[in-house]
Amino acid sequence: MAEVIDGNRIAREVRAEIRAQAIELKAKRGITPGLAVILVGEDPASKIYVGRKEKAAAEAGFLSREFLLPAETTEDRLREIVAGLNSSPEIHGILVQLPLPKHINPDVVIETIDPRKDVDGFHPVNIGGLFTGRPGHRACTPLGVIELLDRSGIAIEGREAVIVGRSNIVGKPLALMLLNRHATVTICHTRTRDLAAVARRADILVAAAGKAEMVRGDMVKEGAVIVDVGIHRIPDASKKSGFRLVGDVKFDEVAPKCSWIAPVPGGVGPMTITSLLLNTLKASRHAFSPPSPLTWRARGWSCVATRGPMRACKTIRLPSLPGQRISTPSSCRWCWRSRWWTRWMRPCGWPTM
Repeated sequence: MAEVIDGNRIAREVRAEIRAQAIELKAKRGITPGLAVILVGEDPASKIYVGRKEKAAAEAGFLSREFLLPAETTEDRLREIVAGLNSSPEIHGILVQLPLPKHINPDVVIETIDPRKDVDGFHPVNIGGLFTGRPGHRACTPLGVIELLDRSGIAIEGREAVIVGRSNIVGKPLALMLLNRHATVTICHTRTRDLAAVARRADILVAAAGKAEMVRGDMVKEGAVIVDVGIHRIPDASKKSGFRLVGDVKFDEVAPKCSWIAPVPGGVGPMTITSLLLNTLKASRHAFSPPSPLTWRARGWSCVATRGPMRACKTIRLPSLPGQRISTPSSCRWCWRSRWWTRWMRPCGWPTM
């Protein structure tokens, strides 16, 4: 019988560490990690998730801000709220709860979030950073999966990992995270031929297909590590609620064959919110108070990245938020192609982040 990966226990341990680090950050630098969660509409499941996130943030000693907006909220209004949070020094993480109403384009809203505050890890800058191996926030559920494996002492390097599911939220980012940890990764999907044969090759099998109990015993090799990411309600008259929670894995068939299994419930689920707290804490460590918008003369300025002088003397307006590009001939062209945190100019002698 497999050893069960206790996601609840690991989540408690990680959250205790997060709380201790948040207290230390406040004592040393006077910074309290701040998380803002935006919910548009009255979706019952989303309201439950937002409530859990707010509770977890408060227990970790974070500043928590919740924005409950009516379903009629326009896309422009939502972007205005996000832009305001981008420039707020007390907010280090911004999460827009998905799904959004149909009249709002989620991609446009996500791209409005400052990448440094995108603690969900969905901004194209953070996705690109994951692809190229650069620093940035990682998607919460895949990050939780990696944390579960690491804290359970399960080796990733050199193992063959198969992910059933190719979503932008779990499958694709998790594949890149495992690849960055030197696993050999295969992604399966609805067009995969002989899915069972591919799944049987896996040393680490991650089920994230969104179909209840689709991974059966004949799809798993002996001694494999199974991580179940899916969650579904199925009718069960024996339960007081009238239903029970299951994952993408048929637990009773798979558990006797594998070495480790992260079940549903109590596996990956608790680590998703914990990963959100980890990203917010990381964002707060890099926080500093940006200067107010002022008009400066470019003479005597130097580029943060290259340390080189400006090419011309030109009056420019300093953006209120570090990271915004200065559209002026006096800007450094090198910076335009560098990481986002170097894309602004500071007077000579100012300390770097």
